[in-house]
Amino acid sequence: MTTKLPDRDEVLNAIRKAAETLGRPPSRAEFKSASGMTEYHVLKHFPSWREAVQDAGLEPHSANQPLDPHVLLKDWGELVRHVRRIPTRDQYRRDGHFSPGVFEKKFGPWSTIPAKFREFAEDKPDWVDVLALLPLQDARVLPAPQARESAPPSPSHPGTHHSKLENRPTYGNPLDFRGLRHEPVNEQGLASHQSGPSAIPPIETHPFRNVRSV
Repeated sequence: MTTKLPDRDEVLNAIRKAAETLGRPPSRAEFKSASGMTEYHVLKHFPSWREAVQDAGLEPHSANQPLDPHVLLKDWGELVRHVRRIPTRDQYRRDGHFSPGVFEKKFGPWSTIPAKFREFAEDKPDWVDVLALLPLQDARVLPAPQARESAPPSPSHPGTHHSKLENRPTYGNPLDFRGLRHEPVNEQGLASHQSGPSAIPPIETHPFRNVRSV
């Protein structure tokens, strides 16, 4: 079920009634407190709060008294506490007591308000629950990734050395040679290979030419 928004005449009558109670034109905050309406309801029918007061037959204050920044931040914090999240600019315009423009004149862009509120409330126990709803002011610095250890050289590269495995035969690097699949790992391996069944046939010496016996 939706709530019907007040029309233009209802807004003007609420401003006049608040002025009668106060004995002067109300401020935005006083108007909201007295009528239950917000600036959003007023700006649905008027370009500005000042023009709404004038249309109600009242004379707005010629000089606005500067607001205490703490008053603004407290009102912003109360809205955060109520809605359980950071309000957008439009949401604060509807539900807050002041104009977002007032905040921006005091503190800068609307996106900086959470950081300003944290500075104001960080040493005040009454605002611990609101601070818990705000993002951290400083981004966490992630640790630098550790350098990955280089992979061991491929066994196919000559001159590669590997750790010796226990209870397993040891082979040298692969070798493309007839009758020899791997490089000998020591002199004993070379001698045992030459005496084995696949030993390389000896080379006969010929007085005129060197030929390999077939």
